[in-house]
Amino acid sequence: MKKLIYSICLLAGAVHLQAQEPLKTWGDQGNGTYVNPILNADYSDPDVIRVGDCYYMVASDFHYLGMQILKSEDMVNWKLIAQLYNRFDFPEWEKNGRYAGGSWAPAIRHHDGKFWVFFCTPDEGLFMTNAENPEGPWAPLTHVANVPKWEDPCPFWDEDGNAYLGRSIWGAGPIIIHRMSPDGTKLLDEGRTVYTGPVAEGTKIHKKDGYYYLSIPEGGVWGGWQTVLRSKNIYGPYEKKVVLERGMTRINGPHQGSLVDTPDGEWWFYHFQQYNPLGRVVHLQPMHWKDGWPVMGVDMDMNGIGEPVEAWRKPNIKKDTPITLPATNDSFSSDKLGLQWQFNHNPVNEAWSLTERKGKLTFHALKADNFRTARNTLTQKTMGYTGTATVKMTWNAKELADGQRCGLACMGNQNWTLGILQEEGKRYIYLEKDNQIIQKTPAKNNAIYLRMEADATQNEYQLLYSYDAKNFTALGDKFPMEFGHWKGVRIGLYCYNTQENAGLVSFDDFVYQHDGPKVN
Repeated sequence: MKKLIYSICLLAGAVHLQAQEPLKTWGDQGNGTYVNPILNADYSDPDVIRVGDCYYMVASDFHYLGMQILKSEDMVNWKLIAQLYNRFDFPEWEKNGRYAGGSWAPAIRHHDGKFWVFFCTPDEGLFMTNAENPEGPWAPLTHVANVPKWEDPCPFWDEDGNAYLGRSIWGAGPIIIHRMSPDGTKLLDEGRTVYTGPVAEGTKIHKKDGYYYLSIPEGGVWGGWQTVLRSKNIYGPYEKKVVLERGMTRINGPHQGSLVDTPDGEWWFYHFQQYNPLGRVVHLQPMHWKDGWPVMGVDMDMNGIGEPVEAWRKPNIKKDTPITLPATNDSFSSDKLGLQWQFNHNPVNEAWSLTERKGKLTFHALKADNFRTARNTLTQKTMGYTGTATVKMTWNAKELADGQRCGLACMGNQNWTLGILQEEGKRYIYLEKDNQIIQKTPAKNNAIYLRMEADATQNEYQLLYSYDAKNFTALGDKFPMEFGHWKGVRIGLYCYNTQENAGLVSFDDFVYQHDGPKVN
C-alpha cells in the first residue's frame, strides 16, 4: 500500500484514517481497508441496494446513453454488468439537443422478484424500467408521467400493498409524495408536499421499526449536508435531524446517496463528493443507528452530527473478494460495445460498426457543423486522479473525405479534440478547442496513435500523437478542464464531416491506464 500521511484513531474497533495531506490513493487498499472515494469516477447521485449478498448501483448519466448498472459483492469493489436503455425516442435526442438533460438521480429497488429503476429527465418527465435479472434484459422504458421539471424520484412499496413515489422539483425542493400503482406504470394523485427545506432533493424512502425515513441532501452540492426525516405516517408530519456534514473535513457536500445494510446487520451510507474536474465521485461511510436515527461517519467535533471519513475498514463481508474496477480498456474484438462506452446522444447505428472491420471500431462520418453536434461520439468516464488513454486510429486514404474530422476528444465544459482533418485532399493532424483550431501539421502514414494525459489534482490535460506508439509529441500546451453539463471530464472517440455524409475511420487497441487499485 502506498505510504499515506495520516493519524490513526481507534473507534469502535475500526480504523479511522484522517489525512493531513491529500490522499494519493483510493478504493480497496488490499489490507482490509478502503480509501474514499471507493469509485474515483463520475458516478453522480449514486443509489445502491442489497439483494441477497450482492449490491447494485445506478447513477445519473444525464445525456450519455445508456444508464449503467454496477454490481459489487463487498460494497467497495464494483464492476459494470448492464446498460438499461440506449436511446430516447424524442426529437431533440436525434439532434444532440439535450446536453445536461437525460437521466437525473435514478433510484433502484427490488420488489416482487424484480429490479426496478425510476428516473426523471428535466424535459420529458418520469420513466421506469424493470428486469428479473439485473444483467438484463431490461424492459423498454415506460413513460410514467410526461411532466417537465421533476427530479430525483424514488419508489416505495409498503407492507400493506400500497405503493408510493417520492420526488422533488427542478431547482431542489420541495419533497412531494404520490400514490403510485403497484406495477409502477402510473401515478394515482397529484402528490402531497411533505417537506420544504433549503435546497432539498434526492429523497430516498426507507421503512424501519415502524418509521418511514426520508434521506435527503440539503443545502447544495458544494456546501450542503445530509438530513434524515422520520414519521409514523408516510405523509408526515416528519421529525428532522441533520446526520452528516462536512465539519472539519475537506469532503464538500457530502451529497446525495443511499442507506444500505449487510446480511449481518451492518449499515453503511453511500454519497458523492464533487471533485472538479473529475466529476462526482462515490464515497462510503460507516453508519449505525442510535435512538431511532442514523449516525453517519464519525462525530469528530462531538456536536451530534457525523463527519465523513477518508478511510476506514471494509464492510464485514464473510468471503474473499478480488479487487475489481469498472472496465476501461477495449480491443474492439467483440461484436458488442463494452459497457463502459456511452454515446453522447441517440446513436445512428447504421454509421458505426464492430463487424465491418474485424477487431476494429469503424465510424462512417455524418455531417455536423462542429464536434458538439456530431452524432455517434463514443465516450467513457475518466477514472482516478491521474491517467493516460491511448488509442490507435487507422484509415484508407481513398476512404477519407474532405471536411472529415476524426480522433480523440477530451470532453467537459470545453471540448478539446486531436485527430485527422482532411481539406482539399490534404490530411493534417489538428488540435481544436470548441470549434477553434489551435494548431495543425501535415499528417504522415495511414495510422496514428492518439493519447490523452490527465492529472485531475493539478487540473492539467494534454493531447499527444505518435506514429510508432513509443515516441509521443504534444500538439499544443497543457490545458485545464472544467466540470460541465453536470458531468466530469470524459474521453471521447469521434468522426464527423462538416460538409457531407462522407468518409470513414477505424479505432482499435484502446488502453486506459489510471492510478486506481491494482486489479486482481
